[in-house]
Amino acid sequence: MDEDLLGRFERQRPRLLALATRMLGSRSDAEDAVQEAWLRLQRSDGETLTNLDGWLTTVVSRVCLDALRRRGTRAELPLDDHDGAADDDPADDALLAEAVGAGLVVVLDRLAPAERVAFVLHDLFGVPFDEVGRLVGRSTDATKMLASRARRRVRAEAVAPDPDPVRQRAVVDAFLAASRAGDFDALVALLDPDVELRADVGASQVGVSAVIRGATAVAGRALMFARVAAAAHPVLVQGLPGVLNVADGRPTALLAWTVADGRIAAIHVFGDPERVAGLL
Repeated sequence: MDEDLLGRFERQRPRLLALATRMLGSRSDAEDAVQEAWLRLQRSDGETLTNLDGWLTTVVSRVCLDALRRRGTRAELPLDDHDGAADDDPADDALLAEAVGAGLVVVLDRLAPAERVAFVLHDLFGVPFDEVGRLVGRSTDATKMLASRARRRVRAEAVAPDPDPVRQRAVVDAFLAASRAGDFDALVALLDPDVELRADVGASQVGVSAVIRGATAVAGRALMFARVAAAAHPVLVQGLPGVLNVADGRPTALLAWTVADGRIAAIHVFGDPERVAGLL
């Protein structure tokens, strides 16, 4: 084994793992994608690569794109001349990825594979559109439209959380206390009228989820939250307040709350242990 090549790869591993995790939403799947890139690097003449960083980014992205397509995520929509790319505000776009918190994981799952790859590579990792286009098999202009469409969906569906983590946790604690007490009115008062509860299944079935919308409907699940509150440990989920259920020393379920303007705007329930491990 070429120790120098291994060292160069290991220096890139954290970045590649972050990229693959954003693409796939699962830490274990991301680790598999990065390992596949290493195996391909070993089979290639790595010493002759003039841009190892770019080569590894491309390989990991292709592995992730193939994995997303195998999952059977939502069908890609045809591009047209009215996709609205020119309507994007560059100033807003620069802040978008930082504003959506853990909810980005759920929103990305609802994008078509090429949309997801274009958004993650360009908006989160700064890969130029011409390079992304070669990866997804589209022209530069078509790739810009893909990213634009993904960006608008992320912007429309993601909620910017309250910037004060103490205030966020206080609202969540009050919600769990109301759940334990069975206080329906208190639950409704703590929920945004348009709150969305989304329970996502395992990584192998990304895109399949149960969704409940509206304060009354979500408050009606108080018993479920009461059970969670009784056995869960408070955690941070990519900056958002959450609780973790553990059985036999292993994480089994994770809940994350998005608090905005003093009320709960979204609740994400992750039930797949591999995905749970990747989010913590």
